[in-house]
Amino acid sequence: MTGEVAVLGAGMHPWGKWGRGFVEYGVVAARAALADAGVDWRDVGSIIGADTVRGGYPGYVAGATFAKALGWQGARVTSVYAACASGAQAIGTARTQILAGLADVVLVVGADAAPKGFFRPAGGDRPDDPDWLRFRVLGATNPAYFGLWARRRMAVHGDTLEDFAQVKVKNAAAGALNANARYRKAVTAEEVAASAVVADPLRLLDICATSDGAAALVLSSMEFARRHGASDPVRIRAVSTVTPRYPTTVLDLPDIATDSAAAVTPAEETFRASIARAAYEEAGIGPEDISLAEVYDLSTALELQWYEDLGLCAEGEGAKLLRDGATAAGGRVPVNTSGGLASFGEAVPAQAIAQVCELTWQLRGAAGARQVAGARVGVTANQGLFGHGSSVVAVR
Repeated sequence: MTGEVAVLGAGMHPWGKWGRGFVEYGVVAARAALADAGVDWRDVGSIIGADTVRGGYPGYVAGATFAKALGWQGARVTSVYAACASGAQAIGTARTQILAGLADVVLVVGADAAPKGFFRPAGGDRPDDPDWLRFRVLGATNPAYFGLWARRRMAVHGDTLEDFAQVKVKNAAAGALNANARYRKAVTAEEVAASAVVADPLRLLDICATSDGAAALVLSSMEFARRHGASDPVRIRAVSTVTPRYPTTVLDLPDIATDSAAAVTPAEETFRASIARAAYEEAGIGPEDISLAEVYDLSTALELQWYEDLGLCAEGEGAKLLRDGATAAGGRVPVNTSGGLASFGEAVPAQAIAQVCELTWQLRGAAGARQVAGARVGVTANQGLFGHGSSVVAVR
């Protein structure tokens, strides 16, 4: 397909709490991706940096920041910010530049040094900022929102605390096999249940941490890949960055009210389902073609929601899919083979890029003990504040 670009290299800095700056993490990931691609930094025609709002001025201009740290060499530069979807926006921008003929090789980098505790808006009074308002007016922290989603699933679909715990058990088992994960220890459902309640009904082990970390990709045109000796590379076939449609009848972070459906008939699908549909349509595939998925498991309950939004099962059947073992290692469609955010935590600008790193290694057959047998098509699902969709389809 003419819309495909090659993934020549993938690299990461391990997630954790390292106490250093995000630039250092990003440079490590970038150099690892360049080495994996066998491409010299001076041959990169463009660098796309996914921004971090916690890095001050250098974070807001992450593209130039990483270009300077790697050594000025004249490449084009772009910085993007879309909250948790920043990485997908960066990948989409890189792909666009390649398909437009502006660059043969593009380096995409995202890195963060996260604060302790849950994320909250930047300082200052900003009454026109819905993210600021939900904290100041409602006291609705991210964990509170995750708890509301969990309660909704319990009420509407009959999900149980045991279902949520089993998501953590599954992802922790995968993370234990991943050298880049922050948490590399298997857990039991009993341990999840015994952990402290953070936002009822969710326990500490149901909710992902905030982390330091970085991820990077080297993307190229298919022509460059062939000249470079990569005759059958992993390819990015679709990038979805769609926005919601009016009216939205389900509360979505950071909104504090739903749109009125009194006069306008709601769309047949939710915002999150539309993200995946756009990716599938562009890639010319469907959920039945997926070998594995990397999804945005901010909480265990939200992972179950993504099963349905990706079309891996019907609405309300996410927990059943989990119970049947379909999303575990060896199942029909393994989800979060990397260990997910449950094992990594959030390094916001890096996580959508890290998802594609995992797909790359899986589709290459290079994921070691985490390997999904015969993996040919992978999809990611993520979401950023203020209606930023995020989904990438990669194929081999």
